[in-house]
Amino acid sequence: QIQLVESGGGSVQTGGSLRLSCVATGYTYRPFLMAWFRQAPGKEREGVAARDSEGRSTYADSVQGRFTIFRTNANLTLSLQMDNLKPEDTAVYYCAAEGLPGQALQDAGYNFWGQGTQVTVSS
Repeated sequence: QIQLVESGGGSVQTGGSLRLSCVATGYTYRPFLMAWFRQAPGKEREGVAARDSEGRSTYADSVQGRFTIFRTNANLTLSLQMDNLKPEDTAVYYCAAEGLPGQALQDAGYNFWGQGTQVTVSS
């Protein structure tokens, strides 16, 4: 059974940093596309960053230059380094796996999701 387990959320002040991690278990192959999404209260879930198993990354404009996504552990651990955090980054962050190529930041194509981890940035 495939599972995604996130860790690393927390509370920081504006300008601080956090690193999120997501461990994928139950796989017998490398999922091609994995991503981070987030959902703030009262807002729709949005794509933050994605990385495929060949090393290509995609970022939302709102996090470009501040967040870095990478994969380790034979491409089964997905991490998100978040620097220069802003209050508008406050949300529940979700790890997702097996998205559709060409639709990296669209949540509809992802088959597997983690339970979410809270990130809170105070001003």
